[in-house]
Amino acid sequence: MTSASKPGPLFAGVDGGGTGCRARIEDAEGTLLGTGIAGPAALRLGIDNALTEVQKACHAAIEEAGLDTHVLGSVHAAVGLAGVGRKGSLEQLELRQHPFRSVVYVNDATIACIGAHGARDGGIVIVGTGSVGFAVVGEREVRVGGYGFPISDEGSGADLGLHAVRLTLRAYDERVVGTSLTRDVMTRFHNDPFDAVAWMDHATATDYATFAPLVMRHADAGDSVARRIVRDAAEQIDELVRRLSECGASRVALLGGLASSMQPWLAPDVQRRLVPVEGDAVDGALHLARRAAKKD
Repeated sequence: MTSASKPGPLFAGVDGGGTGCRARIEDAEGTLLGTGIAGPAALRLGIDNALTEVQKACHAAIEEAGLDTHVLGSVHAAVGLAGVGRKGSLEQLELRQHPFRSVVYVNDATIACIGAHGARDGGIVIVGTGSVGFAVVGEREVRVGGYGFPISDEGSGADLGLHAVRLTLRAYDERVVGTSLTRDVMTRFHNDPFDAVAWMDHATATDYATFAPLVMRHADAGDSVARRIVRDAAEQIDELVRRLSECGASRVALLGGLASSMQPWLAPDVQRRLVPVEGDAVDGALHLARRAAKKD
């Protein structure tokens, strides 16, 4: 795609999440040289596993660029990893050997925020399987929520699913009026509440989040229980956006798999604060890699 004769340093941006790892290599002029993907790189899967997938994604990007793998030694890299905020994780990462000229490790929310606003100050609220509010204001980073399901991540897909199952069981007991949503959820458990109990024993946040599209679909169709769940979730997202604004984020972008379907349910004042997303998390990592290289 591009020859190794291009002058100047190379830059790698890496987004290492729980479902996969993406990398892009650019030259000093910002020309895209190659992209690569690899497996999940969240730190909950282990630091060694995460770094292995990061390097796999970078090697794939180098290969697509038609460059030799030894050029990684001239690459300034920025790597966003899910779970960097866990105590001790960053210190352990910085002790590990790496193949790059320089590398900076940050939380995946950091690069998502930088990318969303083109490296300008701003905030993001991610609404996917989980939820979190995050902002970069000057030299300060602000985090709101996102401490993990079920103790946090309000308004997320997992949270929607939890409330759907909970209200479905109440409807089964005739403690609340059943609706098309509760009947559809109960059908997934073969109309047996103890099937739901057995499922719960092993269910993850991702499993709960599989109910989110069903909840949104029924809410949009006017189902009273679904609308109650989504309205409550939207209020939680409203709180995240407002709190980021209070912390100095003058612009906030909504990200994640549920962002577009949840946005119409948000309060009018919150919708007015929202701005379009300008770039993705890998763009944010590349911005960070260039910034770090200037200090190198």
